[in-house]
Amino acid sequence: MLDLVIVGGGPAGLATAIEAQRRSLKYVVLEKGCITNSIFHFPSQMVFFTTPELLEIGGMPLVSEREKPTRNEALKYYRKVVGALGLDVHQYEKVESIQQTDAHRFRVRTPLADYATRNVVISTGYYDNPNMIGVPGENLPHVSHYYTEPYAFYGRDVVVIGGKNSAAEAALDLFRGGARVTLVHRGSEMGATVKYWVRPDIENRFKAGEIASFFNARVLEITPSAVRILQGDVSRAIPAQQVFALTGYTISTVFFDQLGVRYDPQTLRPDYDPETFETSVPGVYLAGSVVGGRINAEVFIENGRFHGETVVRAIGR
Repeated sequence: MLDLVIVGGGPAGLATAIEAQRRSLKYVVLEKGCITNSIFHFPSQMVFFTTPELLEIGGMPLVSEREKPTRNEALKYYRKVVGALGLDVHQYEKVESIQQTDAHRFRVRTPLADYATRNVVISTGYYDNPNMIGVPGENLPHVSHYYTEPYAFYGRDVVVIGGKNSAAEAALDLFRGGARVTLVHRGSEMGATVKYWVRPDIENRFKAGEIASFFNARVLEITPSAVRILQGDVSRAIPAQQVFALTGYTISTVFFDQLGVRYDPQTLRPDYDPETFETSVPGVYLAGSVVGGRINAEVFIENGRFHGETVVRAIGR
């Protein structure tokens, strides 16, 4: 019988594992992908908005060549933490179901094993679940909700849908990689959260006509060769050999539903005690950005990395 099973091997999940290990609790981290799988799927040249010390866990320093760390530096760092501390992380072991069998008794099932545990910590983040636009053609093979790098799209027509930071950075990267880029956004301007050094860059590209832009525009349909939009009363088709629908991400409620954890149906924000991060189901805890539901601009690595200490302290009482 384990003391806790941690579902998710991102920074918050790893920080929780570190605290559990320090308190000599029996635990395992189950991660459906690789260590920090969400960061692994970030754009390959991404630079964090924060400074290195705010991404650190377990008291181990993150060394960066510049003021702000890169995706690659973060990936290397979190793997070194796992190796140096000997954390029990099971990569590529996806949790299929979590069932409560008794008070503070749970069964966590994966394709490889069943785990009996007194407590469960859900630390699954939100990056695996893109916000779907909900239009015909969104499932076509040339449509992606994740951006990696520009090289495959040199000399091609690419439409980026979205108006926040990921859309702005992708559009700029594609433009500099030689793609013909059009950005489509339902709002009247780029979002307020666009990084301060990215905003003037993308706005200058719009003004120079180097990146075409359609604001206050609604996507109607994606076809194999175009994105059809409605802007005011005007419908138009934008040539598109590749589409990046970067419209944000949200949490999964699958485990909430399986366990009976209460959450708001609109915001998907789960009910939990902010003093312990325990949900409405005793023995089920949260760590990281999953606590915010759809409101994912409140919890980041910088503050979510401290949830584990609070959770493990509550479990160890």
